[in-house]
Amino acid sequence: MTDSQVTWLTPESYDRLKGELDSLIANRPVIAAEINERREEGDLKENGGYHAAREEQGQQEARIRQLQDLLNNAKVGEAPTQSGVALPGSVVTVYYDGDESDKETFLIATREEGSSSDLEIYSPSSPLGAAIIDATVGESRSYTVPSGATVTVTLVSAEPYHS
Repeated sequence: MTDSQVTWLTPESYDRLKGELDSLIANRPVIAAEINERREEGDLKENGGYHAAREEQGQQEARIRQLQDLLNNAKVGEAPTQSGVALPGSVVTVYYDGDESDKETFLIATREEGSSSDLEIYSPSSPLGAAIIDATVGESRSYTVPSGATVTVTLVSAEPYHS
């Protein structure tokens, strides 16, 4: 797994996601009891409460699997302290195709990492994120967008993210 495919988490984000996982796992017996209670109400074909409880169980189990995968493969560390280089956990400003008026500022992170941010978030594994990782201020990089066009992006600034 390359660094651009790793999910980077601060210790605070890891703890928040681990707390959510622990809460969902602890809630399993409650959901199972709800399903059993609804099952005893009779005909399962027309039992909306039973189907709703089963649907909730499925959604919670999917989130448990997602969180387990994320946390098992995450690299936990501090946010970068270095300015001037686009790293996971950096707030970057870029401009596109040589047009300095076409600027955008965003966080290079995962949705989980930046969930409390008002900034747009680009994953380090997204085309833009992968192109800009390790770039230094003033450096231009190119990447291909889904339409097949090539876009050139120039790094204007990169600062550590502070939530």
